[in-house]
Amino acid sequence: MGAPVVALSSDPDTRSGSNRRAKKAKSPPLENVTRIGTDEVSHRKGLVATAIEGWVRRRPANLAATVSPTPPLGRAVAPAVPEPAPGTSAAELRTLRPRLRSVGVTGTNGKTTTTCMLASIVAAAGETSARATTLGTWLGDEQRSADVSLDAFGDLVRAAVAQQVRTIAVETTSKALAAGFARVWPADVAVFTNLTRDHLDTHGSPEAYLAAKAQLFMTVPPDGAVVWNLADPCSALLDALVHPGVRRFGWVVGDVHPDCAQLPVDLRADAIHTSVDGTRCEVSASPRSEALSGSQRLAAVGAVHVQNALGAALAAAALGYEAAAIWQGIRAFPGVPGRFELVARRPLVVVDYAHTPDALARTLLEARALIDGTAGRLACVFGCGGERDQGKRPEMGRIADEHAHTVYLTNDNPRREDPERILDAIEQGAPTPRRAQWHRLPDRHAAIHAAIASATPGDAVVIAGRGHEQRQILGGGAVPFSDVGVAHEAVSQRRGGVP
Repeated sequence: MGAPVVALSSDPDTRSGSNRRAKKAKSPPLENVTRIGTDEVSHRKGLVATAIEGWVRRRPANLAATVSPTPPLGRAVAPAVPEPAPGTSAAELRTLRPRLRSVGVTGTNGKTTTTCMLASIVAAAGETSARATTLGTWLGDEQRSADVSLDAFGDLVRAAVAQQVRTIAVETTSKALAAGFARVWPADVAVFTNLTRDHLDTHGSPEAYLAAKAQLFMTVPPDGAVVWNLADPCSALLDALVHPGVRRFGWVVGDVHPDCAQLPVDLRADAIHTSVDGTRCEVSASPRSEALSGSQRLAAVGAVHVQNALGAALAAAALGYEAAAIWQGIRAFPGVPGRFELVARRPLVVVDYAHTPDALARTLLEARALIDGTAGRLACVFGCGGERDQGKRPEMGRIADEHAHTVYLTNDNPRREDPERILDAIEQGAPTPRRAQWHRLPDRHAAIHAAIASATPGDAVVIAGRGHEQRQILGGGAVPFSDVGVAHEAVSQRRGGVP
């Protein structure tokens, strides 16, 4: 019933010194990634404000002068999205909302992991955790539903209130936010992970996609908090839409983007080292977040988990959780199924949900880092979903060719599209001559087996695109299919075992 919920799923001393490390602007990354705006920050703010005009009840004063009556890029303004149809679920959620402290997490990548890390922190503090993600809903260690509907979320909320849970972590996607979820369930603390190309088939334009994300932050109450990824210029755009009384926290891995130079830098991670045994980093902090600084080790494999950990740590700290519980929970967090999930070590076999250009590039670079210093080669098994953003297909082909030594092009979830046309579009992105060796195997089961059978002990195989999914959508139906399960089967066969 109702719209899906998930996947539907200042302190001045914080600014001293850290902002001086922000690099000078070279080119507008937003124009490359999401095609939003130009070099002028004010113009980008105006474009975003125009895109969300249908949602804004009171336009922020600092944006009012920059909003033009028509979109500067000639795209249609995102239409006003009504609140969910009135009914028991929405009314009941509004009634129960004051009984729980809620953290909302949004962005293109890292939402599920950050949300699960928050639940692990709550558990480490000795409390029962509640979380809603694209994988389902959990109360403590009990999975209550694999569903991501409003009804499933309502069931979780009722159970959490009944057990006197204090904190709930909610993954909120652009689809859920565009449907008005943040009006029904505003977050006390809202976390922004990043923004890259995704869901243009749903929202129609990059502006509307960002506008949907903005709903989470526009509904944070004045006594709430927001947590920004300061390496992403969209943080500066979204910050302009937040109530001035809301507390701002920021984290960064690497350099602060110039557009974010005026936002507080609370946590910074350096000296990141990854191995198949986990991830290590050094965390430095502003005076108000000093308790979170120090050398940290994560059980989860991958540098990207450091970014997720910083966001989760600041969100938990904003709710008053102690640093000891925060890092204990993050250290204990093993990772999310299908998110850089290690199936085998020699050869290294990884299953990842990467289904966008940015995510695929990050995953392949992460896998290459784990075999650096060896003669190992990287194989990538991937495709693209049917009836989804077609523009990303050649870009993902280019990225696979650039970062992998061998590419096994195969079906993802073609749905009702012609699978061969999807594969053709991906291949069009590969340069001529190609850098990598390409194999076209539409049968995903065969492609995974071929990649793992061909790998040497020092090689790495990344199976990307579907992650945790248990069904493959072919035509108008779905068949049972788990990338992790097929990968285990192929590894077993390689070792002479019985699948």
